[in-house]
Amino acid sequence: MKLSAFGRKFTADAGITSLMDDLGNALASGDDMIMMGGGNPGQVPAIQERLTEVLGDITRDPEAMKRLVGIYDPPQGEKRFIASLAELLNREYGWGLTEDNIALTNGSQAAFFMLFNMFAGDFDDGSQKHILLPLAPEYIGYADAGIAPELFRAVQPEITFTGAHEFKYRVDFDAVDVTSDTGAICVSRPTNPTGNVVTDQEMERLESLARHHDVPLIVDGAYGTPFPSLLYVDAQPRWNEQIVLCLSLSKLGMPAARTGIVIAAPEIIRALSSINAIMNLATGSFGAMLAEPLVRSGEILSLSREVVCPFYHRKMENAVKVFTDAMGEGCRWYVHKPEGAMFLWFWFPDLPVSSLELYQRLKARGVLVVSGHYFFPGLAEDGWRHRHECIRVTYSQDDERVAEGLRRIASEVQAIWAEQG
Repeated sequence: MKLSAFGRKFTADAGITSLMDDLGNALASGDDMIMMGGGNPGQVPAIQERLTEVLGDITRDPEAMKRLVGIYDPPQGEKRFIASLAELLNREYGWGLTEDNIALTNGSQAAFFMLFNMFAGDFDDGSQKHILLPLAPEYIGYADAGIAPELFRAVQPEITFTGAHEFKYRVDFDAVDVTSDTGAICVSRPTNPTGNVVTDQEMERLESLARHHDVPLIVDGAYGTPFPSLLYVDAQPRWNEQIVLCLSLSKLGMPAARTGIVIAAPEIIRALSSINAIMNLATGSFGAMLAEPLVRSGEILSLSREVVCPFYHRKMENAVKVFTDAMGEGCRWYVHKPEGAMFLWFWFPDLPVSSLELYQRLKARGVLVVSGHYFFPGLAEDGWRHRHECIRVTYSQDDERVAEGLRRIASEVQAIWAEQG
């Protein structure tokens, strides 16, 4: 089979492909694998009950069922959901949105693919532009989303220690270099994989840089504010026409519905809608229709703040305690300060094996995590050992299974150190 450059790029090995293959194969094998690698949300009973109620209402309404499965939505997405979301965000934050400011996509991953390739890559004047990631590590799914090669430039973070076994990444603004070849700036908030929340002050500085250089600031809010609000520190939602805010229904408890939300200037929304029409014909209706009553009533915000966030915050605190107790004081280890999302990011300085080898050894022990080296797209290989000393672990699943997985991770790390004498 002969493939084009596009075909070769998107069939080559990629971190996100390896992750999803591992997850799928582990689930299909029937083995007793402890799944701590992916970002699948936990099952929040109150959310599942509310969604079941809404779905029941839809199935009892012939007109609603017709809209759900029998009619194409426009390429911009389901109109009632978009109208309700604009009204909610204006009421809550005074953003001045119209329906022209919002588009839906078949999941956030599709949104990032379209946005990154809209703003970066090859241009008619012969120039090549990149997406600037001002704070690495960043989301594994960005790395291979560019049609053009080397689409990303990333900045190594500042590291500050915030506890005996805790640290935090911060944006090194002295190293952030926005140039004429920068097509857009992108940051996730909270950050997948680390749970880092870029501060309000850092966001203001990034927005100022974007405005000064006349490029969009893409904010990946899949775990953030205003929903699903997986935030354990204060962080204010921001939007204006300099910002492209990307939201999702996945972490609210609807990952299979594949509903991404983009809030941006009207010209960006028109462009996205055009690409949607070519790539997908239309976006799926299911997620939008299921969530629309929650958006219209404002429940989506109260459920996020009062149900979803506390659910994960409790899990995070339990997970940190289990790992701290299991590791003790026998070797050096740190966890990134868990400020949001559903992950713990462990750093094992000077560990005698790479994070990829640690991943393989843990997999053999029945624990599936993700090697940290995948999360540095756009950062040159420059001998920075740190990128090969970290792993990402999710705590979203059953508490007892998570605890057992964390104890196995601690045991394996201790065994590696013991092997060195």
